[in-house]
Formats: sequence, C-alpha cells, structure tokens
Amino acid sequence: MSEISDSLSRADEQNFTRPVPKSAGAQMRFLVKQLKSTKAVATLLNISQRTVERYVKDQIKQPKPALSARLEGEVRRRWQPLVRKRARDKAAKSTGLVIETRARFGFTAAPGTSDDGRMRRITQHLPPEYASRLLAAQEAGAAESQLRAIAAEGLQEVYFKDSGSRAQGLLVEFTDIDYVDFAF
Repeated sequence: MSEISDSLSRADEQNFTRPVPKSAGAQMRFLVKQLKSTKAVATLLNISQRTVERYVKDQIKQPKPALSARLEGEVRRRWQPLVRKRARDKAAKSTGLVIETRARFGFTAAPGTSDDGRMRRITQHLPPEYASRLLAAQEAGAAESQLRAIAAEGLQEVYFKDSGSRAQGLLVEFTDIDYVDFAF
C-alpha cells in the first residue's frame, strides 16, 4: 500500500481548475488524445483496440467496475499536468506542504527519556526543503519506505525538535500509519 504517494497525488488533485471527465467515453477520448492512438490506450488498459474505439464513439457507455477504476486512475494521473507542475513547484520553492497524519511515532533518544511509541494525530506545515525532497522522490519513483523516511525526518525536525531548539539527539520512527493527508 502506498499511503504517502497516494496522498501526494490526492493533494495534486485539489489544485485542478477543471473537473476530470466523468463519462467513460469522455475519459477514453482524453486518453486517446494524450497517447495519440487507440492501440496505445488499449495496451495501457489491457483491453482490445476495438473496445476503445467503441467507447470513443459512445457505443459502449458503462464499463465493468475493474475497467472503470483503471480508466479513471489513468485519466486522473494525466489530467492537467501543467496545473499539477505549477502547484508542486510552488510548494517545493516557497510554500511547503501541510501534512496531517495519525500514526505511531516512536523515538530513539538519550537514556532516561520516554521513547515508547504511541499513536499521535499531527497536523504540521513542512517547509519547502522537505516538500521539494518529498515531491522529487515521488516523481523519481521512490519506494514508499523512502517517502515515509523523508516525511518522518521533516516531522522530526519541525514538530519534535522544534526546528533544532530542543531534543537534539532525537530520531523519530514513523510507523503504523492510520491515515496521512497532504495539502499544498
């Protein structure tokens, strides 16, 4: 399960200026326009080229649930790339990200301190340097564990260490994610 990557993708969708096409025919026409051929769309969705052509002509209107999910996912992934890029660039260079999560946070700290992990609900602004690392790692196809490590480091520095003013030797473990949401 890729909670952090999916949440970053959902945050992208909050910046869309137009709604994503809703009908199967409109979604299929969008993919054909993006990929330049019905054959490429058929290969992408693992269906026949003739089926794609029927959706484009609105001869078929209701896809099966599995195809509907794949179709919607591919359209959302490709929808408004310039709007998505602009929002990501702004977050990486100036505004940062807001993370809201409920997860287990454990600590590696100096002896005598409380390092038992416990569930916490945290809403925290991550500065642009962590936002840029997180977004760049996602675009590069980083594994979920790498994205989680970057988010944990950001929360460690900003939330738990208060930007370096306390808890100097603290290392945060970010596990058992109940949910995580990002916003630009």
